[in-house]
Formats: sequence, structure tokens, C-alpha cells
Amino acid sequence: MAMKKCRVCRQPFEPRQPMQAVCGVACAKELAASIRGKAEKQAAIKQRKADRERKEKLKSRSELAREAQAAFNAWVRLRDADKPCISCGRHHEGQYHAGHYLSVGARPELRYEPINVWKQCAPCNTHLSGNAVLFRQALVREIGLDRVEWLEGPHPAKKYTADELRAIKTEYAAKARELKREASHA
Repeated sequence: MAMKKCRVCRQPFEPRQPMQAVCGVACAKELAASIRGKAEKQAAIKQRKADRERKEKLKSRSELAREAQAAFNAWVRLRDADKPCISCGRHHEGQYHAGHYLSVGARPELRYEPINVWKQCAPCNTHLSGNAVLFRQALVREIGLDRVEWLEGPHPAKKYTADELRAIKTEYAAKARELKREASHA
């Protein structure tokens, strides 16, 4: 038989059997351990994936809503990264929030409406309850009076399903990744 290279030690050897891949017992043991290790690693990866999927299915609507809101808010802050606070119009080194013009408590159906949510400094959002008068004035300049009036108008009540919340989280996480990618290439 023709000479072969051992799959483990890479040394040339003359095989005694047609399918022989290693030069000796020591290399055969090492190859078997390597194959076993790869199989165990793949099984562990498969198990972790199954565990993640199982955990995802067990999440409550409130957990899903919290995750969807976090993904949406992160996207808003990235979308408006170069803009000042929508209410006071200043740039500062402090923390920024995703401020809702019409609050989630008052208008839950507008919770994930992009034109209702803008980058807002923590003092305006937290301490001034959104600084609504200046927020509205800036919003009229930004999107126009007709769209602001649409926001302020009546909207049907909305109760998001678990699947809708998962879809919102996925959509806005992908949009945030895209904005980060664009920012890194700019």
C-alpha cells in the first residue's frame, strides 16, 4: 500500500489496513479522544440552544414587553444619537433616555410608535415629567403639526401578544445593529 500521513502526528506511515488513518495506537487514542470531545462539544452546544429556546417560551408577557421596550429604546437613542434633547435642545454629558411624548401609562398603544419616542435628557424626562410643552413644540418642528395631532388623537387600544412582542424586539434589535454598523463605517 502507498504511504499516508497520520491524521494526528502528521508523520508518514505505511498503512496495514485500507481505511487506516493513524500510524499507531497512541495516535488512534488521541484521534478517538478528539472525535469524542468534538461530539461532546456539539451536544453541549445543542443542549444550550434547546435550553435557551425553552427559556424563551416560558417568558411572561411582561418580561417580553420589557425586553421589547429595551430594544426599542436602544434603537431610539441610536437613531437620535447626533441630536440634542428633544425637549430642552441641549447636548450634555449626562444620561439620555428614550422619552415618550405621550406616556406609556396614558397611551400604551403608542408605546412602540417611533414618532412618539425621541432622545431626551434624564433631567427633562425624569425631573420635568417629559417637559411636555417644549417637547410638543420641538415635535411640531420635527414632524409637523398634522402628525403631532395624529399622535394626540384617538387610537384603538392595543394589547400585544407574546409573538408580537418577540417580533418587535427582533425588529428593533436588528435596526439598532444596523445603525451601529453604519456608525462604525462612517
